[in-house]
Amino acid sequence: QVQLVESGGGLVQTGGSLRLSCAASGRTFSSYTMGWFRQAPGKEREFVMSISRTGGSTYYANSVKGRFTISRDNAKNTVYLQMNSLKPEDTAVYYCAADRGPNGSTRSIEYDYWGQGTQVTVSS
Repeated sequence: QVQLVESGGGLVQTGGSLRLSCAASGRTFSSYTMGWFRQAPGKEREFVMSISRTGGSTYYANSVKGRFTISRDNAKNTVYLQMNSLKPEDTAVYYCAADRGPNGSTRSIEYDYWGQGTQVTVSS
């Protein structure tokens, strides 16, 4: 069992930056691929980025390419999402998730554990 708690969301102006954190409980954090997803009002949850167990591989959605970075610190049981050059269309609830599988899946159904989400609002 893994419990995930996101933090770092908030209100920011267009072009601004935020860093989201996701703290995981348990001793097996390094055995999980970690992902970030987001869900805007009236829309389906969508993949943002993921990172492999060691952090050696990352995957991203085209919509965030060059603007967002994912990283992890296995010693701290934490995964981060650095978001730069934010746009109003990035407004959503952001969720982190843990996947027992070895690869950074883009499909939410592949993930086994989810956090409660943190709101990110980008004003124009």
